[in-house]
Amino acid sequence: MASEEPTVRFGDVSHSTFAVGSHAQAVSHHQNAGGARPDEETEALLKAVRELRADLERVNGSEQTAALGAALADTEAEITGTGQATPTRRERLRELLADAQSLTAVLASAGALAGLLGI
Repeated sequence: MASEEPTVRFGDVSHSTFAVGSHAQAVSHHQNAGGARPDEETEALLKAVRELRADLERVNGSEQTAALGAALADTEAEITGTGQATPTRRERLRELLADAQSLTAVLASAGALAGLLGI
């Protein structure tokens, strides 16, 4: 006589926690590895933000470049955390880039970011 063992079937178990057996324990340690994925436009913005941040490290620092660098860092963190940059964040970058027109003329990365932001 065949033993009547229960049948267990698992479907999609991604982002799940489960335990099987009489002494099993389920412990979950889920982490969001980088937040939501940005769309194509935001991905291009993120790339431009990173390029300008890298270029800013190569120029003589000023209050203006420090403010722009901080805003770029905040924008990068927001995009990698949420998958988007809020309109307020984009507007702040526009203002800082408009104030730093000499920078946009010298650094191609600043000009590229300004173009993406519609300046």
